[in-house]
Amino acid sequence: MHEPVKVVRNGKILEITLDNPKANAIDIKISQLLGEAFVTLRDDPDLAVGIITGGGEKIFCAGWDLKALNSGEMQTNNWWEEDYGPGGFAGITELWDLNKPVIAALNGLTIGGGFELALACDLLIAADHVEFALPELPLGLVPDAGAIQRLAKRLPYNKSIEMFLLGERLSAQEAASYGLVNRVVPRDQLMATARAWATKMTEVAPLALQSVKELMRAIEGDTIRESFHTMRTADLPNYRALLKSEDASEGVAAFVEKRDANFKGS
Repeated sequence: MHEPVKVVRNGKILEITLDNPKANAIDIKISQLLGEAFVTLRDDPDLAVGIITGGGEKIFCAGWDLKALNSGEMQTNNWWEEDYGPGGFAGITELWDLNKPVIAALNGLTIGGGFELALACDLLIAADHVEFALPELPLGLVPDAGAIQRLAKRLPYNKSIEMFLLGERLSAQEAASYGLVNRVVPRDQLMATARAWATKMTEVAPLALQSVKELMRAIEGDTIRESFHTMRTADLPNYRALLKSEDASEGVAAFVEKRDANFKGS
């Protein structure tokens, strides 16, 4: 039986592949499966980093399954009231307590809800043939599962509004020039690059790794002065645990003693 969401453990790395030919589109069930995978990443202490990619080489994800939407299996009115899983659409766009980093290894067209899935990730690596687009307006829709909320924070306002209103495509190279994509690589180097980055992150102290996202989320929208106050007073369990952890002492000792640190996550 074909599995539309494939999940493979590679040591401390969880690799998730969205494999729903031909367009890797997402219906409610697939969204729930993605959510289950991202919750596994969140909750399993033996996992440090996630990688999400798509099956094939042409399309990373085309977003909402329009056939399911047209048949009535999904709805547009108050769509968020449907059970898309614990992380909202695509399992991650609203998974606010996922502090472990996720790399999007973009293997093809990243459009509509697929673009919103990518925007919810932390690091984006794109194959050199990838293009991005938001084609919702001609469908009578708007990209409100993450693009409206996130894109103008990643691109200049005028470029993001051009993508919204005109449906203009953005190449991987253009996306990288704006800083939207971290790295553009030949398609045959995509997963090797993603795995190398993920492996590098597995070598640092787990609490430190998770504190980065926790802190950045907590101070988003703060002034610099306010962000210091937030860091010192807000409920930030990973950061608080980090400050008094054995790993913090071990990291400093290892540096002074010129040896590799032995981090234990505590």
